[in-house]
Order: sequence, then C-alpha cells, then structure tokens
Amino acid sequence: MIQYPGLASPPVADIQSLHWWWLPAQPSFAGDPRGSGPATSLHPRGPSALRLDAVLSGYQPGAGDLPSRGHARPALGRAPLSFIRNVAAWVRLPAVHRSYRKRKCLLAAHCGVLGGGGAGESTMEHVTEGAWESLPVRLHPRVLGALRELGFPYMTPVQSATIPLFMKNKDVTAEAVTGSGKTLAFVIPLLEILLRREEKLKKSQVGAIVITPTRELAIQIDEVLSHFTKHFPQFSQILWIGGRNPGEDVERFKQQGGNIIVATPGRLEDMFRRKAEGLDLASCVRTLDVLVLDEADRLLDMGFEASINTILEFLPKQRRTGLFSATQTQEVENLVRAGLRNPVRVSVKEKGVAASSTQKTPSRLENYYMVCKADEKFNQLVHFLQNHKQEKHLVFFSTCACVEYYGKALEALVKNVKILCIHGKMKYKRNKIFMEFRKLQSGILVCTDVMARGIDIPEVNWVLQYDPPSNASAFVHRCGRTARIGHGGSALVFLLPMEESYINFLAINQKCPLQEMTLQRNTADLLLKLRTMALADRAMFEKGMKAFVSYVQAYAKHECNLIFRLKDLDFASLARGFALLKMPRMPELRGKQFPEFVPVDIDTDTIPFKDKIREKHRQKLLEQKRKEKTENEGRRKFIKNKAWSKQKAKKERRKKMNEKRKRDEGSDIEDEDMEELLNDTRLLKKFKKGKITEEEFEKGLLTSGKRTVKLTHLGISDLEDDC
Repeated sequence: MIQYPGLASPPVADIQSLHWWWLPAQPSFAGDPRGSGPATSLHPRGPSALRLDAVLSGYQPGAGDLPSRGHARPALGRAPLSFIRNVAAWVRLPAVHRSYRKRKCLLAAHCGVLGGGGAGESTMEHVTEGAWESLPVRLHPRVLGALRELGFPYMTPVQSATIPLFMKNKDVTAEAVTGSGKTLAFVIPLLEILLRREEKLKKSQVGAIVITPTRELAIQIDEVLSHFTKHFPQFSQILWIGGRNPGEDVERFKQQGGNIIVATPGRLEDMFRRKAEGLDLASCVRTLDVLVLDEADRLLDMGFEASINTILEFLPKQRRTGLFSATQTQEVENLVRAGLRNPVRVSVKEKGVAASSTQKTPSRLENYYMVCKADEKFNQLVHFLQNHKQEKHLVFFSTCACVEYYGKALEALVKNVKILCIHGKMKYKRNKIFMEFRKLQSGILVCTDVMARGIDIPEVNWVLQYDPPSNASAFVHRCGRTARIGHGGSALVFLLPMEESYINFLAINQKCPLQEMTLQRNTADLLLKLRTMALADRAMFEKGMKAFVSYVQAYAKHECNLIFRLKDLDFASLARGFALLKMPRMPELRGKQFPEFVPVDIDTDTIPFKDKIREKHRQKLLEQKRKEKTENEGRRKFIKNKAWSKQKAKKERRKKMNEKRKRDEGSDIEDEDMEELLNDTRLLKKFKKGKITEEEFEKGLLTSGKRTVKLTHLGISDLEDDC
C-alpha cells in the first residue's frame, strides 16, 4: 500500500485501481509508480490544494460500486461515480517554477470518467494540468505558438479538463474559482472546432458566438481572441456591445464579416432584428458550431433571460454549447437540462487542509472584514487608501448614485492618486475608463457590480467592498478581481455592527472564510469637509441626497434580508456617514424622528451650483415655479401632494376609456341611466355590509327613480339578512 505524505489516511482503494500522472520534472516520492529517482517527501506550499471533479451526468450507481481494499482493477470504460468520489485523494505537489507560481494538483481519475467512457469512445487518460502538448487531443501548432507568445506554457485544471471534452462533441458546463483561466478554456476549443470544419466558413457565415453579460468582459474576451485569430487570417471576428452605433456594427459585418461574434445579449438580440438594414443574421448563424455563455448565471438573471431565450430560438440545435461561471445557480441547472446535449460538468475548486468543504475563492486571496459604524466607515476607507497609495484598488459600492457621490469625495480627499469612476448607467465613457484603469500601475477605480464579473485587470492589490453586495454570489465575484492566476491579493468588506452575522453566512453559504481586521487608529474626521463641499456646490449636495436614497432602497431589496434588515438600520448614523445637510423625503423615513441627526440651519434652496450655466438654468426654473404658485393660489386644489396636471390627465384618460368601452360593447345606455345603475349598485353593497337598513335601501331605490326591488329578486337570502 502506498503511503501518502500529508494525508491522515490513505485512499480507500488500492493504487492499482488508479492512474496517476505527474508533471514533467517533478520529484518522485516514496512509492511513486513512475518515480525513478530517490524517494522524497512532499512539502505542501500554502494552505490548500486544487481539486478537479469532472463528472458525467447520467450514471446510475449500482451494487458493488465501492471497491474494497485490494479490489481488482475494473474493466476499462466508465468508472462508477461513487468509486471516483471515494478514491480521489487530496495530494499536494511542490509548485512548478512558473511565472505565476500556481499550486499544482494531482488528478486521480479512472479511465473514462472524463470522457464519458461509452463504447467506442477514447478514454481521457493524461488529463492533468501540465504542458499543452500533454493533452489527449492535439492542438494546432499556431495555437501553441500563440500560447507561448502570451506566456502560458502550462494549463490550469479547468483548461486541462474542459478543452478535450469540448473538442470531443460534449456540451460542457464549467464551474471554477475566479481567475482560474476559464477564458482560454473556451477560446482554444472554439478555434480548434472551427479549424476542423470540413467546409470552410465564408465571410458572412457565423461559426461561433460568445455571449457575456457586460461590455467590459466582452472587450476583454475579444482581445484574448484576437491574439489567436491574428495567426488565422481565414477567420474574421466582430465585437457587438452597447455604447456603439448599431448601424455601424451592421455595416462592419457586411463589409468584413464575422465568423466569430463576441457580444452582449441586448446588442446581439437587436442584430437579429436588423433584416430591414440588409443584415439577415438568422441565415448567417445556420452554420454555427459553438455557442459559449460566459458568466452563465449572470446572463440568466432578470433582464437577460428574455434576450437569451430569443437568441437561442435563432440558433441551430446541432451545436456545441459551453456554460462557464464561478458560481452555478438553479437557472443554469435548468438550462443544462433543457438545452445541452451530452452534457458534462467540470467543477474546479480549492480545498483547505482543515476545511470540510470546498471554498469558492482562490487560496492566495486574503479575505478580511472590518466592523464599524455607518458614520465611521468613510473615514476608515479614506485612511486605508491614503496608506496604500502605491497600490491598485477596486472600491465597490451598491448603487450608481453612490459611485458618483463617493467618487467625487475621494477625488477631493485622496491626493496624488488617479481616481476613476465606472457604473452601468455610463453609456459611452465606460470603455475608455476601463482601458485607462487597466494601464495604470496604481490607482483607484470606484465602481458598481458592473466590474464584478470576469474582468481581468492586471495587478489589482485590494478589492474594497464599501457596501456588501445585494446577493452572496456577487461577493465571490467581487473578491475574484484580485488573486488571479496564482498571484496574491487581498479583499476587505466593511460591515455595520448589526451585519456581523454575514461573516458566518458567507462561510456556510459561499464557502468563503474571512478574518477580522481591526479598526485603524488616528483616522481624521473628513465628514465635516464633505458637508462643506455640499454647502459650496449644489451638485455635491444633490449627489449626496441621491446616493443616500438609492442606498436605502438597495438595502431594502437585499437578498439576505434576515441580516440586512431595513428596520434595524440607524438612519441618523447613516445620514451622518453620507454627510447630509438634511434628511431627504422618502417613504422609508415617513413618520420617523431622528434626534441624533442635526440638519444644517440654512435654506438648502439657496445653495448654488458651482457651474454658472447650471445655476442660471436653476434660477430660471425657480422663477417659473414662483409665478405658477402665484397664479394658482386662488384655484381649487384637487389632491394634496399630487400635481394638478397629473390629476387632469388621469380624468381625461378615464373618460376616454369609458367612451372606448361603450363603443366596443355597442352599448346604448345613456349616461343618466348608467349613473342610476351605479347608484343602485352602491346602495346594494351598503345594504349587504349592514351599513343601511332594508327601509333605507328601498327608499334609496325609489329616490333614484327606480322601481322597488324585493330582496328575493336580488338574491339575498334570509341567512345573509340575519348576519
């Protein structure tokens, strides 16, 4: 029996039942069946090792699946699922001398477990991360050349498992920790499949489509793809994202073609409707071989699901489909069952030495949390950024309005640091800002969750989460912007005292352990400066009010509402943390008193804009409102706090709807008769509720000009009368 250093006990099965593949130039260890050198022990680097599970769906385990110690080797073919689970050993190898110093893992897999093992199929033996040449499927020499140019001499686990499956007519759903190399895991097989087509693609024929949730991620994938397609001039690629002129996209496709399309869902769906402009995309995609949904769980969120369904209706059923993400949701599971053929799941996760279950964040990521009050949080953030000026930071906020407000505040208070802001409501500046930040050696990007998915920004040192995300899976994606491809990185989330139980929730729900960071000492109180900025410029004052309102509204919609409870929120402390001059009017604050919050003793309407043009326009609007108020003083008010114009428009709409209903029904009832009928109905309702007596009811009918109606004719029983 082989002894496994670093393991509490050896695997259940004998080594004869397994194949072990070692990377080139690795030292052997005592009992290594391949080792020819002196026996050496394994010295683990770091606290965790990588595990690779690639399980073919559809196997039905039977009796005797679990072999006993010394069990004879089963016949070649599909390995029992329970067998694989029980014999998979956690073995850590010394790190290979690579640029990104990635921990290596050992894949213990019985013949056929990755490839499906059906009759007539080749078994997937040497599937372990190593040199690209070790893959069981041969890659094109120019693809290997492009990989060398990019500086990737070795595969990551998700690449070593996914590429052979994708190229062997399997639909793949891959789940891997952030920064594990998922992009190359679908770019390489995509190109290989197109290269092996029997019929060459024409200019206007589409062979592959990659769909991503954000334009930044689409740009990134398009850049990676271009490193490979420059070696294959026969393929044309095109990028379709929002923020660009769709007419120009149509013309570019007609002139240059697009054998490979990288797109966001909304723009791709729009392109299918451009037939009138000469683009018959539905005909062009009949030659489609590969469809990839990157960040598949985000694509199927509300707002994207309808677009994805529309797109899928246009695509041929005979295709290879790949779903890639760091997290899998029920929606993705449903799509796998409904839309994938011969599906295989590849799951690559990290496992700690003492952990009982796999974690979803990279092991080189140091995850921290800091508990502080709402009115201390901004001071702590600024103090942290001032002490780490030479590093690169992503600072996440919950809403676009918070990004606008705090971005301006940080620009004014953190000197000699490049600060950029990006959020989903920016239409045309986003691409420019994203590319600018990628090139920076140090700086701060203030952003929303638009930057949380799949974005690969070089050398991000810290991910700071000023506001926790609205759902737990987004927490993992945010943290994953650092510590990518084996590099180190750190993440810090700021929590209010009442939110501290969120730490345990993340450890259980997302397998994401965090360690506490103590409050920083000697922090300056910068909230007074923020208030002064708001008093000097109305733009800052309004940004602060909008940010506060948007934060409260987002907080109320938090997915984990047992921890993030709106009624437990200290609004006074929160308003001080936003440096507000006064409390805004909003439904969530109605009827509440805040003695601990002291508003400024000035009329906020007198605060001017620094921008003279905006201030001139504001004064013009104020003068117009004063005139309207003077003119309308003697007029009747309809409803308090509701615009008169809206009330009038509502009456007009109701009148038109009544007229339309009469026309549609062909009614010949006059208005007077209709009014009498409505009065009788009201009387009947009052009588049934016991608000009027029978005498009053009959009297009401008589006064309205109607004949007396007996109770029996109205269908009212004696039992109802007694009630």
